[in-house]
Amino acid sequence: MQFLSRANAKVARAASVKNRWEGPTEGPQMQKKKKIIFIAADLGDAGVNGVFNSVREASAGAGWEVLPINCRGRCNQGAAIISQALDMKADGIVLAGVDVSSQGKGMAAAAKAKVPVVGWHASVKSGPTDGLFTNITTNPKEVAQVAALYTVVDSNNKAGIVVFTDSTNPFLLAKSSAIVETIRQCEGCKLLSLEDVPLADANAKMKGVVENLVKRHGAKWTHAIGVNDFYFDLLEVPATAALIANNKLVGVSAGDGSQTAYKRIRANSLQSGTVPEPLSMQAWQIVDELNRAFAGAEHSGFVGTPHLVTAQNIAYDGGQKNMFEPANDFRTHYQRFWSK
Repeated sequence: MQFLSRANAKVARAASVKNRWEGPTEGPQMQKKKKIIFIAADLGDAGVNGVFNSVREASAGAGWEVLPINCRGRCNQGAAIISQALDMKADGIVLAGVDVSSQGKGMAAAAKAKVPVVGWHASVKSGPTDGLFTNITTNPKEVAQVAALYTVVDSNNKAGIVVFTDSTNPFLLAKSSAIVETIRQCEGCKLLSLEDVPLADANAKMKGVVENLVKRHGAKWTHAIGVNDFYFDLLEVPATAALIANNKLVGVSAGDGSQTAYKRIRANSLQSGTVPEPLSMQAWQIVDELNRAFAGAEHSGFVGTPHLVTAQNIAYDGGQKNMFEPANDFRTHYQRFWSK
């Protein structure tokens, strides 16, 4: 009972309205006319694409040019992607969803050229790491705990859970490890399986994985937790949905807060919750951190706290637009000191 009480308290905190600004209140004036190369793990991913578009929005007033390099899920395979960005005469580089530890040579080249690199989900750690000026992310372990604890609370300690992860991405692997660790503290829950389905291959593999899960676990499989909303997009595909129709699965995602996830939660269809990233706010932070680097200032040190979206609070904090956008007026706060 003590575990369930703690779970309820943490879930309630995560689900509260995010209307208070906790980010920086001062910083350097906006530097003008910079070329930013945005290295995207996959622009087909809703989260990465949302950040890219919002970086363009945040920097437009300063005349920044933001150009993409789309890795289509293959950035971590040793290609000299950062060197390509340097060849494009980048003033600054964004590493979005790309594991920085796989880019050692490129990061060394950027350091030598004195071109700052800001990460978004480029490491499990937030702040300066592996040569990054800073890495912007909510704490993946905290995000994972919120998703897992909400599943515990929602099922009243009785869930039969399958976890979907992607071990090719350290950030996503950190999430699933924390999900598993949290679920094991729930005495009445059963962790049925941890399924490693890389996002880059998930379209082709998901139906077969689900078919096997249904054969192995039958009606014991009641809940699914994914490290990304995309797994639930695939569970909704008619051929796969037919396999789990009898299970009446309840799904919860530990990221990223896609439009399709919001629609499922609002319709009470398959997915009951997600722990989204504030993509627009993080994009504005990316621009702020790059600007600090250009001005010779320190990184801001700002790390956001996880937010849980359910049917009960979906009307708030950007939910009416099917996205997590905190009601903390972040644009005004950044523009206030950028334009001083």
